[in-house]
Amino acid sequence: MVLSAAPLIYIFIFVGVLLLVEGIYLTVFGKSISLNNRVNRRLELLEKGNTREQVLEQLRKEMSQHMKSRGIPLYAVLADKAQKANIAFSPRQLIMIMMLLSLISFLLLTVMTQAALPVRIMMALGMGIGAVFMWVNSKAKKRLAMLEEQLPDAVELMVRSLRVGHPFSAAVGIVAKEVADPLGTEFGVIADEAAYGRDISESLKALAERMDMQDLRFLAVAVTIQQQSGGNLAEILEGLSKVIRSRFKLFRRVKAITAEAKWSGMFLSGFPLVALVAINVLQPNYYDDVKDTAAFIPAAIVVAVFLAVNVVFMRIMVNIKV
Repeated sequence: MVLSAAPLIYIFIFVGVLLLVEGIYLTVFGKSISLNNRVNRRLELLEKGNTREQVLEQLRKEMSQHMKSRGIPLYAVLADKAQKANIAFSPRQLIMIMMLLSLISFLLLTVMTQAALPVRIMMALGMGIGAVFMWVNSKAKKRLAMLEEQLPDAVELMVRSLRVGHPFSAAVGIVAKEVADPLGTEFGVIADEAAYGRDISESLKALAERMDMQDLRFLAVAVTIQQQSGGNLAEILEGLSKVIRSRFKLFRRVKAITAEAKWSGMFLSGFPLVALVAINVLQPNYYDDVKDTAAFIPAAIVVAVFLAVNVVFMRIMVNIKV
């Protein structure tokens, strides 16, 4: 029995390229760009000697640059996730990183495998582009999850600030100083915008739409209604924090209930691919008797389509909105 290491080499190269993206990101921007940093990024930029106006301009540029580049071919698919992840790389830099990773993948495939030139080119492009897409998607998911967890505590902190007599703008500023990233920097931008004359409710609405978070929309609506009709904002926000915590608790319960189905779906979706890699490693000549027949390619395409449909439907079944 002849073992083929090619599938494992492809996997190792892809994992290495994926880790390289994170390494480049941390090298360029440092630890301040990390999620849940104790000193949020806005405060760290201020400590480096930048003025409040310069920091606000830089952060606003980072927050909006991806949605302004939706016209770039193929980038529209990535723009929404990159915006939610607040990737500090510009769209042009992300595209350059895709090209760099594709080149590195091609060189590694050339050195470590004997695949044909067209196969190496296609695999290298898939690894370079796919690694960046997976990395951005992972960053977006982690950032949104942390925002959801931090929001109830931030709202309760604003409630305490309002009850001791602080105005709402000062309460937002306290959250910006006391809460870690990612929420700390987001509220810091809102506080800076309010200092330069923008209405806080408008900033909250813009944040809610950019992050596409229902809880932030609730907060923006509550603040807007209070500004227009009056009332005790501390009591309104206290009730809102309870609602957010209840929704979060319900979401966790739903997540626990659907965990078994989700893992079953992942197993059923991933097992055929694992089996295919194992067959190619253990028995590289397994398909030699049928791969030259006329039905082999159409059959492979049909199987791939069914696998893709299976993945989509499995995700729909366990993706329950709360």
